[in-house]
Parts: sequence; structure tokens; C-alpha cells
Amino acid sequence: MNHRICFLTHNYRGLNSSGNKAKHDNEVTLREIGAVNLGVPTTYYDSKVASFFLDLAGVVKLSMTVRRGDIVVLQYPVKKYFAFVCNMAHAHGAKVVAIIHDLGSMRRRKLTVAKEIRRLMHADYVIASNATMKDWLSKNGFTNGLGALQLFDYRSASPCTERAARNSEAVPRVVYAGALNPRKNTFLLDMAKVAKGYDLEIFGNEDGLPGLKASEHVHLHDFMAADDFIANAPGDYGLVWDGDSLTTCSGHFGEYLRWNSPHKASFYLRAGLPLIVWRCSALAQIVKELGVGILIDRIEDIGPRLSAITPEERATMAANALTVAQRLSTGAFFKDALKEAVDRIE
Repeated sequence: MNHRICFLTHNYRGLNSSGNKAKHDNEVTLREIGAVNLGVPTTYYDSKVASFFLDLAGVVKLSMTVRRGDIVVLQYPVKKYFAFVCNMAHAHGAKVVAIIHDLGSMRRRKLTVAKEIRRLMHADYVIASNATMKDWLSKNGFTNGLGALQLFDYRSASPCTERAARNSEAVPRVVYAGALNPRKNTFLLDMAKVAKGYDLEIFGNEDGLPGLKASEHVHLHDFMAADDFIANAPGDYGLVWDGDSLTTCSGHFGEYLRWNSPHKASFYLRAGLPLIVWRCSALAQIVKELGVGILIDRIEDIGPRLSAITPEERATMAANALTVAQRLSTGAFFKDALKEAVDRIE
């Protein structure tokens, strides 16, 4: 039986944040597969007031355009309206698939786990960020259909080309790119003490992290536009690590790595960079399965782990990263997860 795949767009106040970029990329994928936008057209106004009324108008329009047999895809969290939209879809004989971008009970801890599970249970099927989050949802009482995305796709017009093999004696370059702020990545302040056997290339607004200074093996660079980074990333590996500690990922952002698939990982892979990730993170299983990086327990492990990698192993990881980059650029991870969801709830 054929069903309409539908979605609800909203107003995007810029696409520089990882959350907005990931949601917008998913909308591009939905349109590619012929999904129908039941709300108002996508807009890009910076005004909070305009954003509120445009998003509300989209919800109202959906309530009048959804019909029996539709499968409505929602990108969770949906501010204020998630339960309402789910209930409205069900009242019209439609079903709901929700893809999780963030869990409030984990990242910002503004919800209790029980309240978030009750909210998500309004959906007929949920696509968790990865298999680890899927297991967590199941163990905490989510009993509807459940799948896993693994990695958020990353669409860009920039080509990701195979990088020329570097001299095996050259110092490896590890990249850390993204927003810098004391809540998320103060561990960078201590990197000069432990960066040995590699150079750390930091891309971002250094003013956002007071006290950050360059050193012999720590180099600071201005923010680089995403498309430029993808085409010309000056590095060999991308580091995914958050918190204030060099020995473990700590704090709300660091602990959250145990459960989520950070957009930063997709960004690095889209640029063809293999990953360096915390062994206790949800990414660790994904990196092992795809063969796209190495696992570390603490930051001090980076140098020894990189020195032990043979040129052949490095070439294999780079080739695997290019394969994943191609999938990320075409929305393949979301397409596969959505296909499974639709097949299971029909």
C-alpha cells in the first residue's frame, strides 16, 4: 500500500548551528524522496517573533492538510507542539515517525527521563540517533517502534576528494573544529601540556574560550566556512571530545557523547577525515563498524595510538572515510532509517 510521506518544515534562524543544519539537510532528503510539506513554506527569518508565528502557522496548516494513511515525519524536539501534532495526525488516521536530534533529559536536563519517554510515546515509531540511544530508550520504557540512524547526514556542495598520501614521517595533524565556549570544551586549555607526537589544529572563535593560547603543537585558526573546510580540511584526523577533562568526557556535553551521534563527527567524515573518539562514546561502536577511526580512553592516548598506525591502516581508514562521506552527502543514513521505519509501521 502506498502512503504519502509528509513532514513539517519551520522557520530557520540561520543554518550555522549543527541542529539547524542537520534538520535542514533532512528536509532536503525528504523532498528528494517526494515527501510532502504539510506546513507553510520553509523560511529563514532571524526574528524570534516571526519564527514563533510562522511555526505556529505551520502546525495549524498541518492540522488541515494531513489525511488518512499519511506517515508524518517529525524532527524531535519539536518546540511546544510535538504531542499536539502527533495527536492531530492520529485523529486524521495518520501515523508519526520521529527522528531524534536531541534528548532534553540528557543534554540540557530540562526534562525528566519519564516525562521525555511519555512525550516520545506519542509517535508510532522513533528513529534514535544511534544503536546505543535506541537501547537506552527501550530500557527506559519506550515500547513503540524503534530504529537507529547511526550518523546524521551532512549535505554540502563541496567535493570531498582523496587527499594525497603524506610522508609517513610527517607529524600527524589532528583537527578540532566548532564553537568554542567554557561550557563545552575547556579541555582545550590544557592541550599544550599533553599534545605530543602530533599537531592539534583548532578552528573556531578563540575569543569564545578565554585563556586559549597557541603553543608548539597547538595551532589556532579562525573559523572556516563549512564548505571550505570540507574541500580543503588541513588535517589528518578529526577529534570528537567534549568537557573540561583530559582523562574523560565530562559535564553535560561530555556525558552526552555516551548516547548521541554529534554532528561534528559527520562534519569531519564529510571532509574525509577519520575520527578520534572517546571509547565510552556511542560513536565508538560506529567508528569500529565502519572502520573510520581510532578509539581513545584519554587525550594522552592520542600520540601513542597515532604512532602505532601503519601507512596501510591509515590508507584504509581514509578510504573508508571517503566512502562514508559519499553516503553522508546523499542523505543515505536518513533514507535507510526512514525506509525501515515506513516498512515496519505500514
